Amino acid sequence: MRVLDLAGSPEAIGALHGSTYRDEIRAYTAERVELAASPMWSGNGANGKALTRADILDLADSMVAAHEAHSPALAAEMLAMAEAAGITPAEAVIVGGFTDFVDTVRAVAGGRHPDEVIEDDCTAVLVPDALADRSAIYGQTWDMHDTATHYVTLLRITPEDAPAALVFTTTGALGQIGMNEVGVCLGINNLIANDGAPGVTWPQVVRHALMQESATAACDAIMAADLAGGHNFLILDADGVGFSIEAMPSVRTVDTLTPEKVIVHTNHTLYPETRAVEGERSAVLMDSSQRRLETAYKLLERPTGPGGPTPITLDDVVALTREPSAICQVAGEPYHIESSGGAVMRPRTKEFRACWGLPSHNDYEKIDFPG
Repeated sequence: MRVLDLAGSPEAIGALHGSTYRDEIRAYTAERVELAASPMWSGNGANGKALTRADILDLADSMVAAHEAHSPALAAEMLAMAEAAGITPAEAVIVGGFTDFVDTVRAVAGGRHPDEVIEDDCTAVLVPDALADRSAIYGQTWDMHDTATHYVTLLRITPEDAPAALVFTTTGALGQIGMNEVGVCLGINNLIANDGAPGVTWPQVVRHALMQESATAACDAIMAADLAGGHNFLILDADGVGFSIEAMPSVRTVDTLTPEKVIVHTNHTLYPETRAVEGERSAVLMDSSQRRLETAYKLLERPTGPGGPTPITLDDVVALTREPSAICQVAGEPYHIESSGGAVMRPRTKEFRACWGLPSHNDYEKIDFPG
């Protein structure tokens, strides 16, 4: 796992990110824009015409203001990254927040997602203190189209006015999974939303949540965000407080971590409120999401003896991310989705382990906070 140290003002952090990974960001942006402008979108755009590449970029450009309103500091970081990498602000919205952006495109174009823009096979788990030897654990695979694996990196960030953070991401994105130095950790699963809107995309929402001092504050920040698309956000802090939020632009549900059971989430909604605005998924992808959910719960089952259930360890969660029959995805036709990495965190001890590429094929590395 390559690590890039970033520190200082939002502009300084963004500029070094953009200049360091300039060529990768430009290549990844070109791929993302091409996918977003896919002619395979069903339905029609404005005035009964299919959306053109220019329409796509205009839509993304209209969303920059939502990012600035949500967090001026993080928007400044994104724009500085874009300038240093030689891409436009609109392209920065797309390369960072692609899976949210296509929810917004869906709302404008109508119809269903083309299969080629669906990139979501993540499996995430929250293990409470009581089942993890008094030290709660968060873990997940990070699964995308196999072309994304090349762009995975770890940002070790020391902002001027927020806690330092370890952030798993792809080049050109503000953040996707992470933990800050006070022990707030956060991860995601993509959801397909029918109610996409020109709002803020999820990487900025992740980073904003990682600027908070507790899981409750991070949850409040996500609940208040003007979202562009659908995601499941999972939060855990050093006190063992945890939440799983199904967050759509128009509706959100919150599942609170309790002492007696783990929380597992994959890529389909679990509550009727969010299911009402969930976009259509292919039978293959729905089956994958359901199998991963069931498999993860089975792997975390523990026998109960006189002293209670056998504790779930950090190594157990690492092993879960490597499970080969359902959870650790190897790319294949027709979706080419693979587990491009994984992260396992224990916020009480500030332990952060990250894996580049397939967890079944690669080692997890312990990443330390700056300084």
